[in-house]
Amino acid sequence: MGSFKVHLVHVGNMSNKGSQALLKSDVSIIEEVLGASVSISVSTNDIQGVKKLNLPLNGIFSPVVDIPYERADSLAKKLNYDRESIRYRLSALAGFVMMPVQLCLSVFSALFVKIGIRGFYRSRVLENIKKCDLVISNSDENFKEGASFLPTKLTWLLTWWSILVSKTWDVLMVKFFGKPIIMFPNSFGPFKTAVGRILAKTALNRYSLILLRDGISFSLAESMLGCPKIRTNDIVWLFESNACPHAKLGNASFVGVSPGIYSHVLSKAKTEDHISLFARTLDKSIALFGFHFVFLPQYVTGFQYDDLDISKMIIAEMKNKNNVEIAEIENADDLKSYVNMMKMVISSKLHPSVMALASSVPTVCIAYDQKQVGLFEAVGLADCVIPLHALSEERLLQKIGFTWGNQEQIRKALAAQSCSIRKNVKETISHALHTALTKK
Repeated sequence: MGSFKVHLVHVGNMSNKGSQALLKSDVSIIEEVLGASVSISVSTNDIQGVKKLNLPLNGIFSPVVDIPYERADSLAKKLNYDRESIRYRLSALAGFVMMPVQLCLSVFSALFVKIGIRGFYRSRVLENIKKCDLVISNSDENFKEGASFLPTKLTWLLTWWSILVSKTWDVLMVKFFGKPIIMFPNSFGPFKTAVGRILAKTALNRYSLILLRDGISFSLAESMLGCPKIRTNDIVWLFESNACPHAKLGNASFVGVSPGIYSHVLSKAKTEDHISLFARTLDKSIALFGFHFVFLPQYVTGFQYDDLDISKMIIAEMKNKNNVEIAEIENADDLKSYVNMMKMVISSKLHPSVMALASSVPTVCIAYDQKQVGLFEAVGLADCVIPLHALSEERLLQKIGFTWGNQEQIRKALAAQSCSIRKNVKETISHALHTALTKK
C-alpha cells in the first residue's frame, strides 16, 4: 500500500500504564500493516504524557472538546491541590460550563477549515483530520457509562456523560470532514442511562467498523448498534517489553499484586474495608504458601487512592511486611517486564491481567467490570475471577489457592492459546485497516 495519514482519537491518560501499552501497541501494528512511511498523529488530553513516550508521531493535538475532569486533574497537579478540595470541584465545574461553549466554537471553526480558511478554535486538530486518510479510535474502552460491578453516583454519571460527549463530538467532526473512522479493539458498555445509550449510538453507528475485545461487549454492541463489528482480543496481547526490572527476583514464589480502588465511587468506609481485606488475605497467603508479594501499581496520578497509594496502605496494614515490596515502575515496559517474572498475579486492573495471561502467568482477577469477566472467559479461566460485589476474604483466599494449585495446567492452557490469539488480533486489525482504506 502507499503512504497514508492516520489520526488516532480518544487516546487516554499516560499516567495509566495500561493506556501506554495500548497506544504503543496501536502505533506498532499500524506501522507493521501500513509500512514505515505511514504518518500517525493523535488527539489526547495528556499531550505531555504522550510526548514522553517518544513514539514516531507526526502530531499530538488536544481533542476538539476537553474532558472536564482531565483538565481539572492537570490544573490540580500544577497548583498542588487534591481532588477533594473546593478548588478542584470548582475547576471541574468550570470545565462542564465550558463544554457547550467549546461545542459551539468548534462548529464554526470546522466550517472555516472545511472551506479552506484557518479556524479560530482548535484549528490544528481540525486541519489534521481534514488532511488524514483514516481516523482510528484508540484501543481501550471509549464508550461506556461507569463499570458493571460498581455503584452509580450522580458525580460518576456526570463525569462519564462529559467523556461520552467529548468522544462523540470527535466522531461527528470526523464525519463532517467526510473521513472514514474505525475502532481498534475496545470494550463496549455498560450503559446505565438513556443519555449514555443515545451518545454511544450517535457516535458508533457512524463508524465503518468496530472491533470488540470480549464476548460480553460484542453481544451488547450487537443488540444496540447497526454498524459492522468483529470480535477479537485486547491489543495488549501483542505488547512486548525489553525493559530490565530493577530487582533480581530469583526463584522464590514471587506473586504480583496490582490493586485498584475507585475512591470516588466507593465510600471511605468501603474503601478502608477493601484495603483491610486485601491486607488480611495477603498475610494468610504468605503463611499458607510462602509467597513474596511484589506490588505492581499501574495507574499513578499522585492523587490520594491511586494505585501506588493503595499499595502503600495495604502494606501498612499487613503483618508480614518482610515478604512485600513495591516495584519501581516508570512505564508500561517496566510493568510488563515485572509481570513476566511473576509466578502468579493477583489483579483488580485489566491490563496487568492481560499482560500476565499473554505471558502464560496464572492470574486471579478481582473484577470491577464485565470486560474482565469477558477476558477470562475467553481463555477458559472463569474460575479465576471474583466480581467485586462478591468479594470476601474467604473467596479471595480460595481463588488464590485454586490458581496456585493449578498453576502448571493454567500455564500450559495459556501457552497453547497465545499464538492463535496474537494471530487473530493482527489479522483482524490488518483486515480493518485495509478495508477502511480501500473503501475511502
